[in-house]
Amino acid sequence: MTEPLLDVRELDVLLPGPRRPLHILDRVSFTVAAGRTTGLIGESGSGKSMTATAIIGLLPGGAVTRGEVRWQGENLLAASSRRRRQVRGREIAMIFQDSLASLNPSQPIGRQVTEIPRRDGSSRQALASTAVDLLRRVGIPDPARRARAYPHQFSGGMRQRAMTALALAGKPQLILADEPTTALDVTVQARILELLRRLREQEHTAMLLVSHDLRVMAHVADDLVVMYAGRVCERGPATDVLRRPRHPYTRALVASVPAVRTRTAIADPLPGSPADPTERPSGCAFHPRCPLARDRCRVDQPAVREVAPGRWSACHFAEELA
Repeated sequence: MTEPLLDVRELDVLLPGPRRPLHILDRVSFTVAAGRTTGLIGESGSGKSMTATAIIGLLPGGAVTRGEVRWQGENLLAASSRRRRQVRGREIAMIFQDSLASLNPSQPIGRQVTEIPRRDGSSRQALASTAVDLLRRVGIPDPARRARAYPHQFSGGMRQRAMTALALAGKPQLILADEPTTALDVTVQARILELLRRLREQEHTAMLLVSHDLRVMAHVADDLVVMYAGRVCERGPATDVLRRPRHPYTRALVASVPAVRTRTAIADPLPGSPADPTERPSGCAFHPRCPLARDRCRVDQPAVREVAPGRWSACHFAEELA
């Protein structure tokens, strides 16, 4: 088998706390294959964005990381800060959730999307041409005029397209997209998702997509990693995970989304509140909300194990769910 483009192994992230370090991510492991989209799904606070931030090396000061983030075989967590800067933007790029906060309000869009080519010493004429080409590729109309505009002159959907153009500027092999459709209306969401799907095919770029929306994942993701309280509870091919969940949390997530092709579009809300990664319950973190919980679940933390070819689950009773 070919080596994955990205291989996250037993990733731990600890942040400074008032009394003790806060264990935000706990032994997170998954892979991203070249040319494929891997989705990180889970409720707010499950650790999805923290995982993406740890991969690209933008954790807050004082954060402690353990484990490995292997990029084409190289462990980035052991690499020098100079090497991490070389990877960031050129090999791995990120589309942030809040495009308005991520773009510089005092600079035209065209200047911002050509930040990486500018480091290579390209001429002003070449940079202007690159900016227009990048904006055109992400579907921004009248790109020559829009390149001279400022972020506040763009709609939310257009800003997200500009963020995508910025990510493409370094010709990365992997794009980390953190909730790229948040705060956009449904029609704009669909256009952004279609843009990301099309760019992945045209640019042959792999993608790690962070979202809490299962409908987004069903539309875009090839593989799925389900997270809860800073831990991976299930992973595998997206279609298989959504149709045949092997963890009670995944099954509850699927049941909470109304069916759109049936007359009885009734959702079954997930009871309770998500577990706080800094104060996880003993055993399986999901056991206080799990209808299948037993005594073992309350004391014994389940390991993530392969329960079928290509399917991994952190449930003691994954075989029963099948």
